[in-house]
Amino acid sequence: MTSLTDVNTPSLQTTLGRLTLPNPIMVASGTFGYAREMQRIVDLHRLGGILPKTITAEPRIGNAPWRTVETSAGLLNAIGLDNDGVDAFLEHHLPYLAKLSAPIVVSVAGRTVEDFTELARRVGQCEGVAAIELNLSCPNVSGGIDFGTNAESCQRVVASAREATEVPILAKLTPNVTSIAEIARGAAEGGADAVCLTNTVLGIAVDWRKQRPILGNGMGGLSGPAIKPIALRCVHQVRQSVDIPIIGIGGIANLDDVMQFLVTGASAVQIGTANYYDPTLSMRLIDELPSALAEIGATEVSDIVGTLKTS
Repeated sequence: MTSLTDVNTPSLQTTLGRLTLPNPIMVASGTFGYAREMQRIVDLHRLGGILPKTITAEPRIGNAPWRTVETSAGLLNAIGLDNDGVDAFLEHHLPYLAKLSAPIVVSVAGRTVEDFTELARRVGQCEGVAAIELNLSCPNVSGGIDFGTNAESCQRVVASAREATEVPILAKLTPNVTSIAEIARGAAEGGADAVCLTNTVLGIAVDWRKQRPILGNGMGGLSGPAIKPIALRCVHQVRQSVDIPIIGIGGIANLDDVMQFLVTGASAVQIGTANYYDPTLSMRLIDELPSALAEIGATEVSDIVGTLKTS
């Protein structure tokens, strides 16, 4: 029997084009390992979506240290896509991930269109993969953001990956461009089911005594609360430009942050840097979200998506 409480509780189910999530709270690639590392402190089955760390065609050892620097309101990192490579991922990590009830979105990165296409083909044919996120925006590797800074290049790589697999394609874009709306239009025209906004903001940390950058890579990507206003701006601009769903990323640390992204135009969010210092945040957000939706009279997440009033 359905109780009155069940009837009045807003639905958290979220639709991103052809991808349906049980709730809009996802965990961002690069901040959650391969998920197995978090199983003792997070109920992985409850998450709206899990994005393991980005994989590449070949294993990568990443950049030289230092790889991370804490900032006043965030984290500067230059990990360099350290990962085990696609073969190890498919053999050792995906079998574990595929047993989880949460949707698994596999993040892939390449140096060429062919790299992205082949990764999409291989990963997309595997059981347990709900979607593929094309990491077109990593600032910490050579050539890492080339496809995310030009609309035509973005469209080309998305379209090629789209032809290689039937699973939904998400395009993760960089804020380090003149017009992110233009890049998002390229992703949409290429056939992306959704865009993820945004990756990190390019920055540098300096040791003035040594007169050298602190990060081994020189520059890195800034994440955390400091970039939330930038990420919200990107979501707002892209919402006005494309019709495909948006996943908001950048500095989410509490329920208010989640609600701000939803109202601004994101249909779901990814928790990133907060996983390092508050690894159970995602669980609290899932618990708290129904009350916040009910507070403003929403019966489901989509009721408030893009309801921001600017005039």
